[in-house]
Amino acid sequence: MGRTVVVLGGGISGLAASYHLSRAPCPPKVVLVEGSERLGGWIRSVRGPDGAIFELGPRGIRPAGALGARTLLMISELGLDSEVLPVRGDHPAAQNRFLYVGGALHALPTGLRGLLRPSPPFSKPLFWAGLRELITPRGKDPDETVHSFTQRRLGPEVASLAMDSLCRGVFAGNSRELSIRSCFPSLFQAEQTHRSVLLGLLLGAGRSPQPDSALIRQARAERWSQWSLRGGLETLPQALNTHLTSRGVSVLRGRPVCGLSLQAEGRWKVSLGDSSLDADHIISAVPASVLSQLLPVEAAPLARALSTITAVSVAVVNLQYRGARLPVQGFGHLVPSSEDPSTLGIVYDSVAFPEQDGSPPGLRVTVMLGGSWLQTLEARGCVLSRELFQQQAQEAAATQLGLKEPPSHCLVHLHKNCIPQYTLGHWQKLESATQFLAAQRLPLTLAGASYEGVAVNDCIESGRQAAFRVLGTEPNS
Repeated sequence: MGRTVVVLGGGISGLAASYHLSRAPCPPKVVLVEGSERLGGWIRSVRGPDGAIFELGPRGIRPAGALGARTLLMISELGLDSEVLPVRGDHPAAQNRFLYVGGALHALPTGLRGLLRPSPPFSKPLFWAGLRELITPRGKDPDETVHSFTQRRLGPEVASLAMDSLCRGVFAGNSRELSIRSCFPSLFQAEQTHRSVLLGLLLGAGRSPQPDSALIRQARAERWSQWSLRGGLETLPQALNTHLTSRGVSVLRGRPVCGLSLQAEGRWKVSLGDSSLDADHIISAVPASVLSQLLPVEAAPLARALSTITAVSVAVVNLQYRGARLPVQGFGHLVPSSEDPSTLGIVYDSVAFPEQDGSPPGLRVTVMLGGSWLQTLEARGCVLSRELFQQQAQEAAATQLGLKEPPSHCLVHLHKNCIPQYTLGHWQKLESATQFLAAQRLPLTLAGASYEGVAVNDCIESGRQAAFRVLGTEPNS
């Protein structure tokens, strides 16, 4: 009788793990368990009354590197090539990104010429920050906050404006708390290996083998900066669900897991309230804090480590305007915490993906709200109403982009605890969890955004790696 693998969580990580398990030469029996009624986790696309697509979560995937290539390969394997909407390298959404500082939008410098010129909001050309970086000695600590690392290597302005904004845009987090080693491992490794971040990035870590396909070659030739799917990114989890069902994977929705227990023969019992499943192995793709509540008493040390991996909430407000124009063309802009504690940034959706504007086309932007402002409201137990977020978002769009007319369409979604925070020392939590699993030989593998990357590519890769660990085979490129 074959092995049974239960995958907890039907977000993109759990779907990817199930996908790679199901495609093995001798696949185990796979059961995917999702607590809610829908699959895809934070990836969710909504079609408006005029046919416009609104992304409530991620809205574009980067094709760069081995991880980006592997996601494109999956897209081809699922037969979605014709649905791909690329942002090519010569497009304004690929070339232009902005910071909103001092009440104005500032284009981030690109290319050598941009680094040599004065570029507000920075007081000096960024060339000088680069020069400072090249002569700064290697740090001695095993980890450091993103702010401390950046200030030490590139100076206080880059730390408080650029990296502060980047941490808010990617993690909705605080650069003074987040870990450079875990949030930006390529920067940390570049300093460790080459003594300089710039030298490390220039010399590279050596190209890892990459998969090949017509779509990957096209993305490389046209220098795509990102891509989406015609019907929205939720097309991907929907296609994965169809594929899994066709390969005999049992997909259980609306079945929250109540607890996990170990049986005498080393198998798991997965409690689903009124019923249970037996499993030889579990892949957990639910948030670390959720898993910590499900683990049996024998795994208390693991539960303690996982419970310390926290997450923050983000309010996503999709706005559509009739007859409006943006003051600039680009991907969007980020906002440092010193400028506006509530607004993380605004994405100019219509610039990157005009094909999703609907008919007649309307201008679509997405305002991301969070940071210390939202954390304070949550801590005080304030009523987090739709009206509060809509008003805050409309004010941000009016002040920062001049969109002063009321929107023709608005969607508001508060995503509770949606982005894990890799705070200082996060690597030690992962090491502790890995050592416990190995020492106890627990048939449990961790996947998902709680551990080694919050981007869609990272989550898909974590599911792939988890599947190959369970199968006991080396992942190919």
